[in-house]
Amino acid sequence: MKLKHFLLSLLFVFWASTSMVQASAEPTAPSAPSEKVVKEYEPKTVNELLVSFWETTGINAIVDLNDGEKTSEPKGSAYEREMDWFESSLGRIIMIIIVFTLFYLAIAKNFEPLLLIPIAFGGLLANIPLAGMGGEHGMLGIVYNMGIANEFFPLLIFMGVGAMTDFGPLLANPKTAILGGAAQFGIFGSLVGAVAIGFSLQDASAISIIGGADGPTSIFIANRLAPDMLGAIAVAAYSYMALVPVIQPPIMKLLTTEEERKIVMKTGRKVHRLEKLFFPILVLMLAIMILPESAPLIGAFTFGNFAKESGVVDRLSNEMQNSLINIVTIFLGLGVGSKLAADKFLVAETMGIMVIGLLAFSAGTAIGVLMAKLMNKFSKEPINPLIGAAGVSAVPMSARVVSKVGSDAKPGNILLMHAMGPNVAGVIGSAVAAGVLLSIFK
Repeated sequence: MKLKHFLLSLLFVFWASTSMVQASAEPTAPSAPSEKVVKEYEPKTVNELLVSFWETTGINAIVDLNDGEKTSEPKGSAYEREMDWFESSLGRIIMIIIVFTLFYLAIAKNFEPLLLIPIAFGGLLANIPLAGMGGEHGMLGIVYNMGIANEFFPLLIFMGVGAMTDFGPLLANPKTAILGGAAQFGIFGSLVGAVAIGFSLQDASAISIIGGADGPTSIFIANRLAPDMLGAIAVAAYSYMALVPVIQPPIMKLLTTEEERKIVMKTGRKVHRLEKLFFPILVLMLAIMILPESAPLIGAFTFGNFAKESGVVDRLSNEMQNSLINIVTIFLGLGVGSKLAADKFLVAETMGIMVIGLLAFSAGTAIGVLMAKLMNKFSKEPINPLIGAAGVSAVPMSARVVSKVGSDAKPGNILLMHAMGPNVAGVIGSAVAAGVLLSIFK
């Protein structure tokens, strides 16, 4: 009984001492806040009220060349500066025209509307005068900081793309992986070109990924190697991804003959389910052992694909393929579109990056087509050279464009599944190229 009383007393003392410590640790109540100084209302005439209203309109902000308006920066007000006359007036008008051109391409021409609509609308919002939409506390700035600046959105996109990917065409015809590798020439070709015109090797490495037409990878590597150029690189990469139906067909037709475009490829073998199940794990293991820097991208991609191929988590796989990737695409598009503000887009550096990216993407497409032509010469089974253009990692845009060009040349010639082989190889190839570049500068 005495022992019981002793234990209860000891427990009470411990509780009391703990309460005293907690009470002493609590901050003292703050002193009463000083009274806020309320600015007295100054009566104004009707004319003065009209003038005050006019000064807050967007029309005045565009017309008045010296209104002192500042740029909007997601990093905070410390990085903002006063706009010059071009950025606040004529530049905005030019960007709004560009935005409506993107709307036209997305709606009237159906050029990748899932990308172009959010990006263009983000660009429209970014060019609203006085609203500060791209600032730290603005809508676009919040979106940019929560998923683009920290590389989170690209990983989620890769997860969704992995869940939508079928490695069957690649496994059925493994030699098409060569086309995915050949198309990455655009990445390393643009690296040399960027250095030649004055960019540092590290900045050029970040720019060069645009050549793979891989938006998520471009954001991922730019944030590591050239964070100051992240906005321009993201805009360039996603612009070219969305404009694949505009850029690739002329190159494909230029480098192939009518007869080559009419080549019908044989249906590949049936791939066993276990092959599809083990392949993403094999790819991830190789990335871990050889290029761990690429593991975040490869890991997200293979996780999405493994969940799909496992067949036991259809709910998770369906969410990644639909809801998750759709929601992230909205936010990613708006965040990238925030960099279409006149003060960020209409500058020499961004224009230079856009030009390098276009040349790199074109080079990657051309090398892929030429490699497919070469393979067709030595292959026992016919290979349509058009599928080489799908080696860039704009998935599944490039594969769809290849199929369309092929069916235009010969109605009924469906190349989509054949093009998906090099297309998914290109996704892995661009992630590997990113890992190589990151490893160099670690």
